[in-house]
Amino acid sequence: MIIHTPTTEAQACAVVKSVVDSAVPLTLRGGGTRSALGRPAQAASTLSSAGLTGITLYEPAEMVIAARAGTPLALVQETLAERSQMLPFEPMDHRALYGSEGEPTIGAVAACNISGPRRINAGAARDSLIGVRLVNGRGEMIKSGGRVMKNVTGLDLVKLLSGSHGTLGFLTEVTFRVLPRPERIATLQWRGLSDEVGVALLAKALGSPFEPMAAAHLPARIAGEEALTLLRLENFSDSIDYRAAELALLLGDYGTPDLLEGTAPAELWVDIRDATFFAGSDEAVWRLSLAPTSGPEAAAAITQMIPAARCFYDWGGGLVWLAVPAYGDAAAAVIRTALKPLGGHATLVRAPDAIRAGVDVFQPLAEPLMRVTAGIKQSFDPAGIFEPGRIYAGI
Repeated sequence: MIIHTPTTEAQACAVVKSVVDSAVPLTLRGGGTRSALGRPAQAASTLSSAGLTGITLYEPAEMVIAARAGTPLALVQETLAERSQMLPFEPMDHRALYGSEGEPTIGAVAACNISGPRRINAGAARDSLIGVRLVNGRGEMIKSGGRVMKNVTGLDLVKLLSGSHGTLGFLTEVTFRVLPRPERIATLQWRGLSDEVGVALLAKALGSPFEPMAAAHLPARIAGEEALTLLRLENFSDSIDYRAAELALLLGDYGTPDLLEGTAPAELWVDIRDATFFAGSDEAVWRLSLAPTSGPEAAAAITQMIPAARCFYDWGGGLVWLAVPAYGDAAAAVIRTALKPLGGHATLVRAPDAIRAGVDVFQPLAEPLMRVTAGIKQSFDPAGIFEPGRIYAGI
């Protein structure tokens, strides 16, 4: 496979124009840590952002940072940490789940809309993404958004491009707003609650004015001897003391929680963020997105048909991480049938290539939405050279 590694936007444009002329499809690559995300690549050459690195703008007082797409995510986070700031959305690291190497890049975070447990409160990556530069399928350079939240004119292409998985263009630079790091972080933990009761607790807490920043439930099959229900609080120390006490009072019917701080709860939240409970297994891994209170019902319906299924709940129950034996079409049918009456959708995150090639990795769209999706793809990439078939067969 040919790998193109431009070091300037002009070189990236030239590569794309040459590919359009030769009709050779391209797969786009950042750090290579998420290459198993989506359907298997159907391209003969690769366009890599590895040569496009470096932070191009950082204004701590304005709480904004911009970097070239191939810049390691770790460098961005370290730079922000030096000024006690952070990316708001706590991006997931897929390396444990995929057994991959390399370094996650800031461009891939934007392209795939990668978010972690803080999404329930702080929003997804696309909600913090305020500017992009990219090369479209004609080899043209496009800029959208800017360095302030209000700098949006016409169509908000920034939100459209985040989560497109490289199917619409090759990102060369991204700009994010950032937030101050919290002075203190603490976790309230309840033990031994069922899935239904644990998710009900999370829903009540998230509906309160006491602002949990993350909310998760780990069944005993995941957590070990007994289930764990977790609420994470962040802010100034006095604020945490007050909110922890009020939440314990509000949720008194569920028992008395433990207040945890330090390394152990921090590592547990990393495991939740990165779904490391499923690392090293040969199971297929799915992400189910649905109304939070419907998560346990969906999991129960799936487990009834696939007894070996394991799951845990993030985002207050609205994100269900599910691991099942790699049955392919049969598992996909069970999962999507269970979700249909609940209004959710399922994404296949990890599976062998043969399974990923044969099932709908992303939730199938209704015909009108598929026409819109195909039209957007045609507008950005008329020759269909970027990641053909990555999200939907034929698109």
